[in-house]
Amino acid sequence: MTALTVKNYALPAVDEKEVLRYAACREANEQVLALLRECVKEAEEKLSCKACYAVFPVNVGNGVCDFGSFSLRSTALSNRLKGCKKAAIFCATIGLEMDRFIAKYGKISPSKGLLMQALGTERVEAFCSVVCKEIERVAGASTTVRFSPGYADLPLEAQTEIFRVLEISKGIGVYLSDSLLMSPSKSVTAIVGICEQKNEGREKCRACEKTDCTYRRE
Repeated sequence: MTALTVKNYALPAVDEKEVLRYAACREANEQVLALLRECVKEAEEKLSCKACYAVFPVNVGNGVCDFGSFSLRSTALSNRLKGCKKAAIFCATIGLEMDRFIAKYGKISPSKGLLMQALGTERVEAFCSVVCKEIERVAGASTTVRFSPGYADLPLEAQTEIFRVLEISKGIGVYLSDSLLMSPSKSVTAIVGICEQKNEGREKCRACEKTDCTYRRE
């Protein structure tokens, strides 16, 4: 395992089309766009974007990914990391304020609550892309599409190992409940393989087998 990196980050501008996709809004009129921009203006300065990550050696075989100090059993993850000698594991969060906005507007303005929920998803997804690009820059190599506990046959219980080895609660203030849910809710843990050759399959929806997903990009 390389040294653990813990950092605060700035995010790129909000992708309104992505927010609307997460809100299952295929077409938006001026009223919806105005409400979305109101959400962005209210929330963007309140976000606290933090991440921690480390790079591990990885050996893959018989459906098990061995990271040295721990291992995870998953055929799907093994297939994703096939050919990789190293993998990075990370946690990214945009903080508690977005949870507060979602709870607040879910009670007093369902439309705004829905858009805040979608905005939070877009922000943490954009953040994960930022973290993956940094991992690529530091490693000097391409990464695979990220893979998280709860995907395919990688159980949510894998969260406990990831939280342990990255010391996530101590480092960036994300906590894991007894039911394996994270707080703040707009947080992501993920594993990416580090490839010696350029990886061509970075677009997440193309790599996902769930073709009936509501949020799938066309």
